[in-house]
Amino acid sequence: MRVLAQRVIRGGVSIEGKEVASIGPGLVLLIGVAKGDTEAAAQKLARKTAALRIFADAAGKLNLSLKDMDGQALAVSQFTLYADTSRGNRPGFDPAAEPELAESLYECFVRALKEQGVPVQTGVFQAHMLVSIENDGPVTVLLES
Repeated sequence: MRVLAQRVIRGGVSIEGKEVASIGPGLVLLIGVAKGDTEAAAQKLARKTAALRIFADAAGKLNLSLKDMDGQALAVSQFTLYADTSRGNRPGFDPAAEPELAESLYECFVRALKEQGVPVQTGVFQAHMLVSIENDGPVTVLLES
């Protein structure tokens, strides 16, 4: 499982011109699920995400977590995080989990993040979404199980 965490001032998801989710300061999380991933991996990454210290404290050091600064999260499923480009210019997605497993583990991750006390908005699984990300920094961190 991969989570690409982007620190944002604002983030949102629109589908067919209608906003379905939006957050203020926090993290936009692009979440990819691979074949063989487990609920334990999803839960561990959710705990790591909630505790990841990538927000500035009063001294300007990256010492605060999403929980510390009462931030929000926007979780968006993204199978393309498992694109394989090793054999040419057209990516293959064989490492990505089948939709049923991916959706189940994506939802497990979201539940686990909420259990950590993080307010979470979500995109719509398998929908064509327009994701707006107003990066802060920019600060982007890749977490993997």
